[in-house]
Amino acid sequence: MSRQSATITVTHAITTADGIYAPGHLGELTQQIPFELVDAVLADSKATQRRLRDLPSRVGVYFVLALTLFPRLGYVRVWGKLVAGLHGLALPTPSDKALRDLRRRVGAAPIKALFDVLAGPIAQPHTPGARYRRWRTVAFDGCSSLKVPDTTRNRDHYGRACYRQAWAGYPMLMLMTLVETGTRALIGAAFGAPADGENAYALRLLAHLRSDMLVLADRAFDADAFLRQVTATGAHLLVRIRASRRPPVMAALPDGSFLSILAGVKVRIIDADVVATLADGRRLQGRYRLVTTLTDHRTDPAGQLMRLYHERWEIESAYLALRHTLLTGAVLRSGDPAGVEQEMWAALTLYQALRRVMTEAVESRPGTDPDRACFTTALERAREQLITACRVLPETDRIDLLGEIGRAVLADLLPARRRRLSIRKVKSPISRYHTHRADDRPPGSVTITDLHIRIHPGRTAPPVTQPGPLRSWALDRHLADTTRPVPVTRRSKPTVSARISRKQHALALMRAQPGRSWHAREIGQFLDVPDLHSFCVQMAQWARQGLVRKIGHGIYALP
Repeated sequence: MSRQSATITVTHAITTADGIYAPGHLGELTQQIPFELVDAVLADSKATQRRLRDLPSRVGVYFVLALTLFPRLGYVRVWGKLVAGLHGLALPTPSDKALRDLRRRVGAAPIKALFDVLAGPIAQPHTPGARYRRWRTVAFDGCSSLKVPDTTRNRDHYGRACYRQAWAGYPMLMLMTLVETGTRALIGAAFGAPADGENAYALRLLAHLRSDMLVLADRAFDADAFLRQVTATGAHLLVRIRASRRPPVMAALPDGSFLSILAGVKVRIIDADVVATLADGRRLQGRYRLVTTLTDHRTDPAGQLMRLYHERWEIESAYLALRHTLLTGAVLRSGDPAGVEQEMWAALTLYQALRRVMTEAVESRPGTDPDRACFTTALERAREQLITACRVLPETDRIDLLGEIGRAVLADLLPARRRRLSIRKVKSPISRYHTHRADDRPPGSVTITDLHIRIHPGRTAPPVTQPGPLRSWALDRHLADTTRPVPVTRRSKPTVSARISRKQHALALMRAQPGRSWHAREIGQFLDVPDLHSFCVQMAQWARQGLVRKIGHGIYALP
């Protein structure tokens, strides 16, 4: 016989649950979500079957999780994946309706309980990229690109987005997560209708913050109330704030940053230009203004914090893996809010289980950054292990800390992260009349050859003292006999007496320190003006009348 025609028989043993519980597994991922844990959450949520059926509740939980592994397959085909490696066992062959009823019987509560058990930071103290000094870096952000089926119940619950041309084709789901940077593991999650806003969902996750965490967030979370509640948890923050805000300069620091007060909290402001030189020779510049509760410039230099803020983009990579790799960018399969809730908790649970396996594998090689682990590699090997029903239970004859998924991740590590620039843009605009915008930024990802951070010293901003004592001293000295201004709303015009009183208050406040310049919004905040935009218009009118002198955009001084 030719050697090329030689054959060999390979056999392997499979250990799984007995009887009708056998289809309840996730392959090797079952070791992250073991039978005992599933039984416990079913008992706590009172979702255990009352009589033993062909499809027990434990099998239903694993079936719901398997639906996330194969988001584009129907119920019967996913069931076929679960039983593909269990040849020779007398297993039921349920119909599509039976599997749909199984989902409804299990409900969302046990799946959410599984996520609550698995969620949390997973990086060890020595894991690279997950800490800044003694603080664990975490990030807030929302994702509103998840689509649910266009059914009446989903539209009533989640609403519909209206664009310039027409209504959106599918209702959208708002997902808010708190992610550990570096490992991209989920610490907490909340989701619902987008109309509630990102801040409303972020407030639900504040209970997950600890005093050893440093929160990174973008400009959507710079509201005073939100910053105040974050600092109340004991966590530190590094948040980008809008350029329109004019925080008072309490003291300029040697590194160019300055101390200030926001929301009644002592903070430090870093105002800088970031200039990136690209591989093709072009230079792009962006202005960043950060607020942080790390007020010591000696231990936390401004340039170092500016570079640290870039780690916030780890949460965008987490959403990329969840939305486009795990869920393949497809519309969710559930036609009612209860099913959408169950499906989302299943996706978050499975995502967290994969991240735990990936991080454990990377940590077995000291000094390896977790962002080099490929999520696609782990996902594909997890699917293979489910189909073959391999390593459902840990082997008793030897201890294997990595497993097949971990070994696949280590064999396919990504290169070390390089500095590059990728523009966020809408590739499929809604409007039919989308016009090209003049922009020098590259359309794709380009390598950055040089990155320069230029800090704007705090002394260049208008010198402002602490708002509380200044306002009390000025008004007590100059306005003892005047009344407070009448509140003005957008629906009603201010009365003559209100305008005169407000003018007197503003001019008296400026006369308290005649040698300084004032921003119109700053004066409006001191006087508790409800409509700051209207007050800025009033200040411009006073400048035309010669009562004040305009020295810059929105900045005024006495004549």
